Amino acid sequence: SFTMNMYLFVYDLMQFCGHSWIFTNMIIRFMTFGKDSLADTFYSIGLVMRVCQLLSILEILHILTGIDKGRLLPRFLQITERIIVLFVVINSQEEVQGKYVVCVLFFLWNLLDVIRYTYNMLGRMGIYYLPLTWLNFSLCIPLYPLSVLAKAFAICVSLPYFESFGTYSIKLPFPFAFSIYFPYVLKMYLLVLFTGMCFIIQNIFSERKAHLGTGNIKNKRS
Repeated sequence: SFTMNMYLFVYDLMQFCGHSWIFTNMIIRFMTFGKDSLADTFYSIGLVMRVCQLLSILEILHILTGIDKGRLLPRFLQITERIIVLFVVINSQEEVQGKYVVCVLFFLWNLLDVIRYTYNMLGRMGIYYLPLTWLNFSLCIPLYPLSVLAKAFAICVSLPYFESFGTYSIKLPFPFAFSIYFPYVLKMYLLVLFTGMCFIIQNIFSERKAHLGTGNIKNKRS
C-alpha cells in the first residue's frame, strides 16, 4: 500500500510538473508576444503535451488494477477524447496546428490538470484544503463543456484538410470494394463526443456532491 501510494504520488508529481510547465509557458509567451504567440503554441509545447497525454493512459490501468479509486468509464472517455483530438486530428494536420483553437484547448486542458494533479498529490499525503477541493470539483463544471466545444471546433476545422489530403481514408481494391472516408468517421465521432459529455458532466456533479458534502468536508478537515 505504501509503495503503490508513493508510485501514484510520483506519477501525479510528474504530470503536475509537465502541465505546470505547459501552462506557465503559455502564459509567459502570451504576455511577451501577445496574439502572435497563439499561432505557434503547438510547435512550442506540443511535444510535452503529447508526452503528458500518453502518460495519462496509465490512469486507466491504475483503475483497472485497483490501485487507484475512480470510475473507469468517465476517465476512459476523457482520456480517449484527448488522445483522438490531439494525435489523430491536430498532430496529423499541420494546417490545424496553427489555429487559435489549439491554444484555447491546451489552456483549458492544462488549467484543469494543474488543479487536479495538485489535489491528487496532496490527497496521497492525506492533506485536503477546502478551497482546492472546491476548485477541483467545481471548476470543471463550466470548463469541461467548453473544452468539448473546443474539441468539436478543432474537428470541424480539420475536416476540409482531411477531405483534400485524404488522410486516414482507406479504399481497398477489387474484389473488396470497401472504403473508409475519414471525414465521415470524424462527423460520427462528434455525436459520440457530445453524448459522452452528458455522461461525464453527470459524473462530475455526482463526484462534486460526494466530495463537497458537509460530512466529507468535516472528515477531511479533521
